[in-house]
Amino acid sequence: MAFPASKPQPTPQVEWLPSTALVPYPDALAFMDARAAAIARGEAQDCVWLLEHPSLYTAGTSADPAELLASDRFPVFKTGRGGRFTYHGPGQRVAYVMLDLTWRGRDVRAFVRSLEDWLIATLGRLGLEGERKPGQVGIFVQGAKLASMGVRVRNWVTLHGVSLNVDPQLEHFAGIVPCGLSDTPVTSLAALGVEADMDRVDQALRATFTEIFG
Repeated sequence: MAFPASKPQPTPQVEWLPSTALVPYPDALAFMDARAAAIARGEAQDCVWLLEHPSLYTAGTSADPAELLASDRFPVFKTGRGGRFTYHGPGQRVAYVMLDLTWRGRDVRAFVRSLEDWLIATLGRLGLEGERKPGQVGIFVQGAKLASMGVRVRNWVTLHGVSLNVDPQLEHFAGIVPCGLSDTPVTSLAALGVEADMDRVDQALRATFTEIFG
């Protein structure tokens, strides 16, 4: 006896949350925790939160204390995302991605690769050719790191996400070994001669997101 094929479940719609004011890091963590829990319970939509932080350093789960070179320069926050030390600050677009992977295959590696694809597609819209480097996480242009990522997954809902250097103070990265890459410079759209403000970057991020994530 043949059984009818099950009807495919639709991919949930994604809510976009732009913030214009600088968001303190503890506030961002609290929001992500609450929103991810609500998504897991089926009480909230998936969302992408676009924001900037005040200047700070974060330590991922693989952070080496020796790679924090200036512990008194900016506040340092331990965080549950993967990765090592990174810098966040004004002029850097942070995109926190809270998606239910139940609808996307429950494949964390595939999700991370999709984040990379998303950044590469976004840079393409801005006239740059982004690339991966074997064994390294993030996106690079002309040998320098332009975008970083770090994720956490709880109950198959993602937290944290990506950061793209639009026009931050690149010298602020000198207080850490960014992502453990001591021999790799950090760059920005501005340093590469790209005329792009946050609005243009956000438009590119939104335009390419559906191409990658559906």
